[in-house]
Order: sequence, then C-alpha cells, then structure tokens
Amino acid sequence: MAKASNDGFQPLSIAVMTVSDTRTREDDTSGGYLQESLQQAGHDTADRVIVPDDIYKIRAQLSQWIADEGIQVVLMTGGTGFSGRDSTPEAVRPLFDKDIDGFGEVFRALSFEEIGSSTVQSRALAGFANDTVIFCMPGSTGACNTAWNGLIREQLDSRYRPCNFVGVLGVRRQNG
Repeated sequence: MAKASNDGFQPLSIAVMTVSDTRTREDDTSGGYLQESLQQAGHDTADRVIVPDDIYKIRAQLSQWIADEGIQVVLMTGGTGFSGRDSTPEAVRPLFDKDIDGFGEVFRALSFEEIGSSTVQSRALAGFANDTVIFCMPGSTGACNTAWNGLIREQLDSRYRPCNFVGVLGVRRQNG
C-alpha cells in the first residue's frame, strides 16, 4: 500500500455541491460532512451550495466553478441513483474532458463491503474539466464517508505516493 511522503502539503480550494430537491443547509449532513472533512485535511472551502436535482441547474453551477481558476476541486453529493429525478451523471458527464473511471469502480468495491449488492445502484463518477477535478458520490453521509476516506482524501493529498491528483493538477497547469 502506498504511503504519504514527507514532502510539504499543498492545500487546495474545494467547492461542495449537494444535489437535492429536499435538503436545506440545516439538514444537509452529507455536504456538511464533506466540508468538515476537507477542512480537517487542511484544504480551503471555496463555496458550498445546495442545487435542485435539475440537469441544467447542476450544469450551470458546476460550469461556474469549472471556469473559476481559483477552484481546483469540486465534491458533489446526491443525484447519483436511479430514482425520481436523480440526474447528476447526466448533468456532469458531458462537461468532463477526461473521465476518472477508477473512481466509480473502486467506490463501488468499497461500498460493497458496507452495503452489499445495493452498491450497484450507485452511479458514482469522477472526471476532469478545465483543470478541475470533480468527484460525484451518492447523497448519504455514509457514502460520502466511504468516498472521502477510501479514495478522495489521499488523492487530494500532495504527499500521497506513488501518485495523487494534486500532481496531475500541477502538470496540467504547467503544460496548459
């Protein structure tokens, strides 16, 4: 298993979006969990919003963040299932320049250990858009915990080896 190196930590500017037709700031435990976790890890919260589960409203907010050179990462929770208006993958995937296929695959493998075959109903996904890395995870706080602690935290830590997305962001910025 890879380990963190002794090199310096590079804090990132991270935006959090909760996709929900019913949540408010007061009861958005998943968005709150992600904001608290990223801050405890040493990163900065660039913004935090709740957006209705509407493809065009999701795209509008995400597009603003993708265009903002000050935001390097977007964490999205909600809208990744199959019920009702769940439309996060349909809203987000067309904006990706590159997919991070392994995120959804590994997330579902980790989730299987926790919730069994119900994990097949998760359409978690991730990708890059305009030098911004975007992670989309289910709306439950447990799923956000699984994604953050099982994958995202290490991939946003510049000290994590053999590789992390901070290094990719740096390469893309230098060569872009």
